[in-house]
Amino acid sequence: MDKPSENEKKDFKESFAKWYDRNYKFLLIIPFLFLILSFISLGYTYAKTGDFIKKDISLTGGTSITVNGEPSENFESELKKNFADSSVRRLTDLRTNKVNSFIIETSAKPEEIQPAIEKLLDYELNEKNSNIEFTGSSLSSNFYKQLLTALVISFILMSLVVFLLFRTFIPSIAVISAALSDIIMSLALVNVLGMKISAAGIAAFLMLIGYSVDTDILLTTRALRRKELILNQRIYSAFKTGILMTLTALIAVTPIFFIVSGIPDSFRQIFIILAIGLFADILNTWLTNASLIKWYCEVKKI
Repeated sequence: MDKPSENEKKDFKESFAKWYDRNYKFLLIIPFLFLILSFISLGYTYAKTGDFIKKDISLTGGTSITVNGEPSENFESELKKNFADSSVRRLTDLRTNKVNSFIIETSAKPEEIQPAIEKLLDYELNEKNSNIEFTGSSLSSNFYKQLLTALVISFILMSLVVFLLFRTFIPSIAVISAALSDIIMSLALVNVLGMKISAAGIAAFLMLIGYSVDTDILLTTRALRRKELILNQRIYSAFKTGILMTLTALIAVTPIFFIVSGIPDSFRQIFIILAIGLFADILNTWLTNASLIKWYCEVKKI
């Protein structure tokens, strides 16, 4: 197949530039609709659970019991008859893909859940065949509040840095709103997927603030300051660099979706949240922020 000539490439770029100039404001509708759906999803979760996220026992308190071996097929269903909030996760060997242990999590205390487990397994749990951990609800609640406080402070500090960097209201708000939209959309999709957020998950959202804002700062800086180029060229230059950064990060976390076992759940949750956030960042940076910055530059004749 013949490669397109330079004239064909030039004609395509000019046609796309004209289309973009006509439609960039309408592109704002796409991320706006996703954001509205995300707010609806978070509102539904809050109305149903009293919180915007589903928390695991590291944030709510409860018992975690790791048992060596493989549970029976009906083990979890039988356990749920008396402990409805319990869950069972199987841990497998990375090389053989064979289940070598399983983790039981529940809000019940160890003295309540242990006899029920021993009855189903038909043997006594001890230090050799199991490990039991209990976290009090008050301790977990305080830890959760501290994590949320750290998340809010990080976002506020990021916002201050953005305002100090650009010293103009609309471009700064565009960067901050794009980063906030990344977090909101990611939270909503995590809820839809049924994931229970752990302390590692909160840390992933902290990391996501940094991942989200770097491409937005890149775009805004080039659009406002590289005045030797026409506006579309500035945006396209930022897009080439920014999308490469995002795709590189996505490639780094993508292998988690192909590894079905042998990796700690905390790492798996971090990678999944980052992957979701990076996809949201593509939408919010190159549709929302790019459109707002282009609009601003045209109005201000930058």
